[in-house]
Amino acid sequence: MAQQHTTSLRLRLRYRFDNLVAGGTAALVGWLAVACLTVVVPASAVLVWADRAAPTTLSGRLTAVWVSVGQTLKVGGAVGPPLYVLASVTLALVALLFVSTLVSLITTGINQRIMSLRRGHSTVLEAGHTVVLGWSEQIFPVVTELVAANANQRRRAIAVLAPKDKVDMEDEIATGLGGTAARPGRGGTGARPGTRAGTGTTRIICRSGPTTDPTVLARVSPQTSKAVLVLPPDGDTGDAHVVKTLLALDAALPRPRDTVVVAAVRDARNHLTARLAAGPGGHVLCADEIIARLLVQTALQPGLSLVYQELLDFDGDEFYTATADGLAGRTFGEALLAFTTSSVVGLLHADGRVALNPDTGTEIGADDRIILVSEDDDTAVPEPADPWVDEDAIVTARPRSRCAERLLLLGWNRRAPLVVEQLDEFAGPGATLDVVALGDGAARRSAAEVAAARGRLEVAFHSGDITDPDVLAKLDVPSYDSVIVIGETDREGTAPAAPPGAHPPAPAAEDGSGTDDRTLVTLLHLRAIGEAAGCELPLTTEMSDDGNRLLAPARAGADFIVSGRLISLLMTQISESGHLADVFAELFRAEGSEFYLRPAADYVRTGREVAFATVVESARRRRECAVGYRLHAQTATAPAYGVRLNPDKRQRVRFGEHDWVVVLAEN
Repeated sequence: MAQQHTTSLRLRLRYRFDNLVAGGTAALVGWLAVACLTVVVPASAVLVWADRAAPTTLSGRLTAVWVSVGQTLKVGGAVGPPLYVLASVTLALVALLFVSTLVSLITTGINQRIMSLRRGHSTVLEAGHTVVLGWSEQIFPVVTELVAANANQRRRAIAVLAPKDKVDMEDEIATGLGGTAARPGRGGTGARPGTRAGTGTTRIICRSGPTTDPTVLARVSPQTSKAVLVLPPDGDTGDAHVVKTLLALDAALPRPRDTVVVAAVRDARNHLTARLAAGPGGHVLCADEIIARLLVQTALQPGLSLVYQELLDFDGDEFYTATADGLAGRTFGEALLAFTTSSVVGLLHADGRVALNPDTGTEIGADDRIILVSEDDDTAVPEPADPWVDEDAIVTARPRSRCAERLLLLGWNRRAPLVVEQLDEFAGPGATLDVVALGDGAARRSAAEVAAARGRLEVAFHSGDITDPDVLAKLDVPSYDSVIVIGETDREGTAPAAPPGAHPPAPAAEDGSGTDDRTLVTLLHLRAIGEAAGCELPLTTEMSDDGNRLLAPARAGADFIVSGRLISLLMTQISESGHLADVFAELFRAEGSEFYLRPAADYVRTGREVAFATVVESARRRRECAVGYRLHAQTATAPAYGVRLNPDKRQRVRFGEHDWVVVLAEN
């Protein structure tokens, strides 16, 4: 009972204090004065009466009390005629009021400035920095890769502008980059004093505001930046927001401009609109087309996702260009062995045209640049590798007959028609595709129309829930040559069919978490089917969130196409080197050359050590560019899973019958 009474009294006193505070400034000043006098006057009286040197008369002691109170409260405490005392107190109160007001104004100004800084409304005064506009899950791989790219440079900055609280952005980025500090950069490690852990020598500056307002864009100084990346926000209107941001950026940046502008849209139907909004020199990636192409290439070339992962992040080897010093007038075939520590793959002509894997007899112009895969731009140093070619080890490829392939597509989403188109292009004669997905007749008509427009691929659509183990058990999944799993949601497949020759209307927008959840359940059942059959299923899986990939019940080194991360890697590569946009456009277009994993036995003798220069020479004679290999014995060993890109051409390797060579070649 005593405890209850104490608690009740405390609450009652707190309630009265709250009412007092709510009474306004005048009430607060009055009560504060009363409280102050209640403490100061008795305390001053005690001091005077306890002082042995105090006056002995009552009037003298009262005067001493008044002096003590006046000095304590800074109102003077003057003694003399009443008018003099009143004037003294009045002046002291006026001075106190003036000083208090001045301090209050200064404090308010400082607080407003601090709040303005915390809200992220101040202008970034940087030059040569990278600007990131928008906020989505892609922000984390984008910032991570930019930090890695800047590891060997000093005083680099990344400015992020998004309609989000500045402090929240900084906290989320710091949390998301928590593991970056342990990630080795190419030019240095460790954080510089004054930088957050995980950002190395790069400063990350966040500003808050809408990215579609040209006046707000000025907060991150895009006109003095090296590159601007426009991220597509999550949701149904993500592409429309990208287009509006590009229009605002076009208004904020004067033309002509040196700043590299890179954006991404999800839906292929919005690609042209975004390109028009980006203006001349702007680079817009279409996520749907790129993801669909890589899904198909990886499904038909197991292990290819690992090759692209190695090429696109800044930890390993990437695309660079080098001057043609010493190679002008020579042929492209001769240039393939002109670099010992870099792998030549194409030419960037003086007029801006990109030629990947051109004819070996193509002459190199004096103003052309060599496109190559290298560890860094300063490692692309010419050094002939011809002396390490072993002519006796080069073999002629054995003729291989391509069997009719049985392909299985599990799931249906906005990208599915593009996947079917790509499969029709790359699959061999007699190939069949079974599609199993939720949805009504619209999805079935979409698949049939896409297949009918091509003709080489026989498509059969089956309605079913790919997360249902009974549906999967009836498919005889181990009998297929390749299985592709793409994300779908319960509400997909409801859009009307498109007219022949056009892309079908997009289904409802996919939520990354929801689609990945269904994909994880499907993979769980597929793993059980593979274990029951005693075999590894040839799976290629699409996911939206890289974090969910770590949860996937799949074998080590399995092929995953993580759409958000892949597009982020492409955007950061282009932001660092604008000419790479044309390189990737050439690499991902329907015609031309792409990467393949082909049997090493088709290039060199197996069971004996050969220098990689021998592989390059053998591929050159087949009009291909060899850039690496994959060893079967290491396919389950992290982190490379057997993939080695751009090895030193002097390095000796013993290939087996089941090893592969990574080549850039025509289909």
